[in-house]
Amino acid sequence: MQDTIAAISTPFGEGAIAVIRLSGPQAIAIADGVFRSKRRVCELTPRVQQFGVIADASGVLDEVLLTVFRAPASYTGEEMVEIACHGGILVTRRLLGLLLERGAHSAAPGEFTQRAFLNGKMDLTQAEAVMDLIRAQTDLGLRAATEQLEGRLGGRIREIRDGLLDLLAHVEAHIDFPEEDIDPDTGAALLARLESVWERIGLLLRTADQGRVLREGVRTVIYGAPNVGKSSLLNRLLGYERAIVSEIPGTTRDSIEEVVNLRGIPVRLVDTAGVRDSECAIEREGIARTLQHLERADLVLHVVDASQPRVEENEPGHLLVLNKTDLGEHPSWAGCEGVRISCLEATHTLGIEPLAEAIFERAMGCGMTSGDFAVAINARHQACLKTAEQHAQAARQALMEGLSAEFIALELRSALDAVGDVVGRVETEDLIGKIFSTFCLGK
Repeated sequence: MQDTIAAISTPFGEGAIAVIRLSGPQAIAIADGVFRSKRRVCELTPRVQQFGVIADASGVLDEVLLTVFRAPASYTGEEMVEIACHGGILVTRRLLGLLLERGAHSAAPGEFTQRAFLNGKMDLTQAEAVMDLIRAQTDLGLRAATEQLEGRLGGRIREIRDGLLDLLAHVEAHIDFPEEDIDPDTGAALLARLESVWERIGLLLRTADQGRVLREGVRTVIYGAPNVGKSSLLNRLLGYERAIVSEIPGTTRDSIEEVVNLRGIPVRLVDTAGVRDSECAIEREGIARTLQHLERADLVLHVVDASQPRVEENEPGHLLVLNKTDLGEHPSWAGCEGVRISCLEATHTLGIEPLAEAIFERAMGCGMTSGDFAVAINARHQACLKTAEQHAQAARQALMEGLSAEFIALELRSALDAVGDVVGRVETEDLIGKIFSTFCLGK
C-alpha cells in the first residue's frame, strides 16, 4: 500500500484512446515529472482534465488529457492520476514504461479495486461486482451487477449481521451479568428474532442458482434424432443461419456452440449430432460428443418431430420440444407435456416465444420474473452463508432445547463470522488475494 502503482486500464490493442492509471502516495509527483502543460499536476483542479504532453529526455511522446483525483475522493481512496492518450500499442507501452522508470510499480490484476476495498471505498461484494459488471453478457446480468455495485447485496448482509450482533449482545450480557438478571429476550421473542435472521439467510441462499446463471449462462444442449429440426431451432433462437440445414440425415457431424440472450439470461446453445446407429466413423464420433455434452448440460432441449409417430420417451428433467407442429400433430403425442413449436412458422402460438419462456422458467425458477434477481449471490457468498445458516440453525435448536447461554453465544458468533466473510469484515490475505487475482489488469 506504500507503493505507487501504474497500469494500462483499457483493453490491449489498437484504439482511438487508451487510459493509463496511477495510484499511490507518489502518483501526482511521478505524473508531475513527465507532464508538460500550462499548470503543474500538483496545481490542477481535481476531476478536471488538463491538456498537455508527456515527454522524456528525448522529447515529446504523446499529447494527452490528464486528470487528478485527490485522496480520499478517488476510486482507490488514494492519490490518483488518469492519463488519456492515443490508443496505439507502442505509444501506450512507452508512456507506461516512462512512469515505471520514474518510480511507479506495475499493478497486479485487480490491484486498483483491491486498494479501494482495503481503503474502505467498497465492501467485498461491491468489489466482486466490478468484474461482474465488466463480464455481463445480458441486460439482466448487467442490472444484477449494478445493484450489487451500488451496495444492495452488502446492505442485505449488513442487516443480517446487525441482527446477529443484537442477538449475541443480549445473550453475552446475560452470561456476563447474571446477578443483574438481564433477560436476553428468552423464550418465544428471542426465538422469533433468530428465526427471522435465519429466514433472511435462506432467502439469499435461494438466489445462488440464479446468480450462477446470470454470471455463467445456462449450458443448453439441443438433442434428438436426425432430421427433427435441431439445427433449424438453433438458427431460429440465434436469429441467423449459423448451422447448415438439410433433409439429409447426419448433416451435423460436430457440435456447434453459440450464446444467445433469452429473457435477459445468457444461454449457451449447443447443437449436436443426431443420435442414431451409424456405420460412418465420423458420424459416430459426433454422436459420442453429443453424449459428452449431455453429461455436462444444465438444460437439455429434447427435440422431436411431432408430425411423426411417437417412438421415444422423454428423459426426466429434459425439456421436450415438439417441432414441426405446423404439419399437424400425430395423435400419439396427444396429452404429452412439452413445448409445441414450428421453426418455420412465426405465429405467436407456434413461434419460438413459448420455448424462450420455458427455458427462462427452467433456468431461473417457475413463477419468477427478471425483477426477482436484482440481488443474486455467487459461489463464495453461498459457501459463507451456508456456514452461517448451519450455525444459526444450531443456535435456534439450542434455544428450543433450553441449552446454556454459552453454547448459544458460541453458535451465534460463528454465524456472525461467516456472514462477515461475505462483505470482507473478517478478511484474510488468502481470501483477498484469490478474489482479486481474477480481475483484469488495470482494474
